[in-house]
Amino acid sequence: MKKLQLVQDEPCGIRQAYCPNPQQGQRGRKERVFFALFRSASGVNALALFIICGFLLWNGAPALSWEFLTAFPRNSMTEGGIFPCIVGTLILSFGAMAVAFPLGVASAVYLNEYARSRKLVRFLRLGINNLAGVPSVVFGLFGLAFFVTVLKMGVSIVSGVLTLAVLVLPVIIGTAEEALRNVPSTYREASLGLGATRWQTIRSVVLPAAFPGMLTGAILALSRAAGETAAIMFTSAVFYTPKLPNSIFGEVMALPYHVYVLATAGTEIEKTRPLQYGTALVLVLLVLGMNLFAIWLRARLQKKL
Repeated sequence: MKKLQLVQDEPCGIRQAYCPNPQQGQRGRKERVFFALFRSASGVNALALFIICGFLLWNGAPALSWEFLTAFPRNSMTEGGIFPCIVGTLILSFGAMAVAFPLGVASAVYLNEYARSRKLVRFLRLGINNLAGVPSVVFGLFGLAFFVTVLKMGVSIVSGVLTLAVLVLPVIIGTAEEALRNVPSTYREASLGLGATRWQTIRSVVLPAAFPGMLTGAILALSRAAGETAAIMFTSAVFYTPKLPNSIFGEVMALPYHVYVLATAGTEIEKTRPLQYGTALVLVLLVLGMNLFAIWLRARLQKKL
């Protein structure tokens, strides 16, 4: 009894080791409740993804074949394959990235490293955030009005690439700027202390350290560019073309627009239903493959750095 009294007379920090605080138990219960809610939300998302992928596999896998992947559509697109659509999607996606990634990184470098006016930076970031929320059909109408009509590029690959580049530019700028912020300031201070100029520091120290993080934005942008329909249906994609494009000013077929065409084929919709699911499945697998390649490249760069 005396020993217990001595424990109770100890300071609060020691007493709590023997006498649990009721508030700590209440906080622990709240923590478990919120963790359960977070796990449930993650489980719902994973279940939805599993259902969608399973539905596409169940309905689209029977349509997959070597002919389906390597042949041209024929007989009003009720037969044949989707080879020109695959080629067109790859051209548009990587073309958009080739244009948007350097511009996005350069914009992020200016905002994070050079811009000194807080009002200007706040205004530019507000514009970038608003641009990220604009529906893709608006970008399609902008591409139609500006690239196709005003610049007289016509319905072509270059019009679609530039439209998609504008579409994904806010995503790349945001992630690139965040990657630059995550570079420790000691890197910059050490480089400047050794006599390097600001540009030499950015080029040789900051950008290599931030590049793996910038690839995260590139992965997100690549996925969005590959799956867009509204942005290309007015600028570059066509219903059908009998040959592959031979220049950047040629028309092209694309997987997302091809799915849209098959799904709205009127009286032929039942006949084209297997092709719809097969094309959608190929699009998902193509985006997955491009993402896995980009993730693998990012992991290698992170390990190297």
